[in-house]
Amino acid sequence: MSADDAVVRRAKLGDPEAWRELYRAHAGRLVVWLGTRPSGDSAVASEDLAAEAWLIAAQKIRDFSGTADEFAGWLFGIARNLSVNARRRSVRRVTSPVASPPESEPTLGPEGAVAGLHWVIDRLSDLPPRERDVVACLEVVGLDVEGTAKALGMTAVAVRVARHRGLRRLRRTSAEGSEDARVR
Repeated sequence: MSADDAVVRRAKLGDPEAWRELYRAHAGRLVVWLGTRPSGDSAVASEDLAAEAWLIAAQKIRDFSGTADEFAGWLFGIARNLSVNARRRSVRRVTSPVASPPESEPTLGPEGAVAGLHWVIDRLSDLPPRERDVVACLEVVGLDVEGTAKALGMTAVAVRVARHRGLRRLRRTSAEGSEDARVR
């Protein structure tokens, strides 16, 4: 593995300024990305999962080795595991006789209102889960291929393939949508 850079070294020593720097670099993207993932539970907000991911990262920072950029993949991996666990818990807890729970509005990240976020979430929800997660990491929150691979527990090659397939599906559905609009 690569050696720790200065920010990670300082964060391991508990330097609050290093944590602020990591937080500023990754917090907004993490909340937006978690907002694109289906939670299955309207009581679990993306902000809550992100906060829990940061707490776990702070507890386990000594186990991490790498740069501040590689920290993003590690942090997103923690958040993905928390998201999956939250989804599993919500499926086990469903006791309502209602056919399907009411859909909740996704929350926006701390960097403010993101124009078109609802449109992006709708388009991503049409993709298979693997492609949706890869496209969300790469195109929505701006992780690199290696960070995405680490965050999703995939190889870099699998990430590139899923990205290609996901973007091709999105282009196809966008083209079909424009054709339908012209016919009307």
